[in-house]
Amino acid sequence: MLEIGQIIDGKYKILNVIGKGGMSVVYLAMNERANKQWAIKEVRKDGKQDFDVVKQGLVAEIDMLKRFNHPNLPSIVDVIDSRDTFLIVMDYIEGNALDKILKEEGAQRQEDVVEWAKQLCDVLGYLHSRKPPIIYRDMKPANIMLKPDGKVMLIDFGTAREFKDTSVADTTCLGTKGYAAPEQFGGHGQTDPRTDIYCLGATMYHLVTNHSPSSYPYQMYPIRQWNSLLSSGLEAIILKCTKQNPSERYQSCAELMYALEHYQEMDVESQRIQTLKWRTFIATSVLTVVTALGACGFKAGAKAATSDTYGKYLNLSKQVYEDPNENYRYLEKAISLEPDKKDGYELLLERINDSDGIDSNEFSIFTRITTNNKAEFKKADLPGYSYFCYDVGRNLLFAYEDPALGAQNSLVWFDEVDKHAITEGAKKAGKHDSSKYAEKTETLIGMAKFIRNGGVINNMGDMDYTYKDYWYDYVDLMNSNIEVNENVKQALDIYKRFSLTVYSEADVFVNEVGVEEIKRQFEVVSANLDAISSRETYREELHAPIVSEIKEQITITLKQVDYAAAQRKSG
Repeated sequence: MLEIGQIIDGKYKILNVIGKGGMSVVYLAMNERANKQWAIKEVRKDGKQDFDVVKQGLVAEIDMLKRFNHPNLPSIVDVIDSRDTFLIVMDYIEGNALDKILKEEGAQRQEDVVEWAKQLCDVLGYLHSRKPPIIYRDMKPANIMLKPDGKVMLIDFGTAREFKDTSVADTTCLGTKGYAAPEQFGGHGQTDPRTDIYCLGATMYHLVTNHSPSSYPYQMYPIRQWNSLLSSGLEAIILKCTKQNPSERYQSCAELMYALEHYQEMDVESQRIQTLKWRTFIATSVLTVVTALGACGFKAGAKAATSDTYGKYLNLSKQVYEDPNENYRYLEKAISLEPDKKDGYELLLERINDSDGIDSNEFSIFTRITTNNKAEFKKADLPGYSYFCYDVGRNLLFAYEDPALGAQNSLVWFDEVDKHAITEGAKKAGKHDSSKYAEKTETLIGMAKFIRNGGVINNMGDMDYTYKDYWYDYVDLMNSNIEVNENVKQALDIYKRFSLTVYSEADVFVNEVGVEEIKRQFEVVSANLDAISSRETYREELHAPIVSEIKEQITITLKQVDYAAAQRKSG
């Protein structure tokens, strides 16, 4: 080790030890000529048989840092390679690492964490914009220094790497367990900028809860499970950052930065306040007009102003944004402003059931928005509300990513359906056979309970409702002109789930209804798919890929049916 008071390279005076790691010691040093303090990182060569490997990593880190110029990154000013030691002279960062602050103070204020995260977003965005991009890969509280002025510095680039388009996966598994994204641990693809977004999300989680993701229970719960006073907007951001699938996270630091800058607007509580303020503003503005025009104009003026804003929000929700959450924000504003109107709810349902169906994150957003407002919709328009509940239930039953969970969620909405009011709701929605919707609801409830109880997975033929019942209910549904009475997307959802269901339980359906019946029904489905492009609601860019996917699935399913039939015959 270096000695206190020792002069290095004729200009750096060692003042004291400020840190120790597994391979190095960090000292505070003073350049007395320049009257400036520096940090010196010492790695001793003696006793390290693999020092050449260690040195190679250090040189790579040094070369990387020398190319950077960012206020949240330390600068390398000198490298001294002597006989016994390898010394790196870098900026001295006054302050404490965030892991030390967590140990001393516990969970940090969410306002501070958001501010630090924005700074880290900025520096990660800088790294990702290099040519080639630099992926940091080891974001965690221990690698973040907090300075007295509130600024943070990102340190330790030992695991950073250059992103290569030609790589399929990383060759090494580097990062800190708990904070590291799944793709950092081999066999899960190559790390890319979205990897750093995961690590930052895990770091934010630790900072606001003081529960390390690398300690028991080794998983990240919604942050308000630990502290109910935390922001629901920040909770949503952290949950999205730490999605297992990189495609479900924020796709860039710019996208995450925007969310962090608007996290309070995403709060359920904040949105209620903003809605109240907006209504107060409208009422106040109209009251000014009323003073001149009289009380008779108040109601009409307020209604016109609110309706105009409602329409603008709906139109804005239909635009294409880099951040898809922007669409949901406008829909939520519209629904909060006019909670008794059906248009916003219908657009919201259409938004969550996109080309890939409904995932858990989309349904969570849908539930949050509708829960806060649907009581007024029900009070103002029971027939319209009942048909909407039927519509939601059907979408969940046939388009949710997890069939059993979708069935369970659909039952909650089917229970909301007023059987007497739904036919009037169907008429308002322009459906031709509205008298049949109450009966359809009962059928769908039976199908949903069968799926929820594992009927699609386990042989439950001894139940009152059997696979054969399920088959014929499904066939009746598909033969009811669904692409006209519902819409093209919902018809495709039903055809797609039908094909997947028969594929997964081919042996059961071969036994229950027979090969010829299965093939005959798939001929009907194929014919409907061929004809569906003539429908008024057919949208080439949205529906054509789904039609193609279903046709491919039908081919695979029929092969599985033939195989199941052959096995049954030979057995």
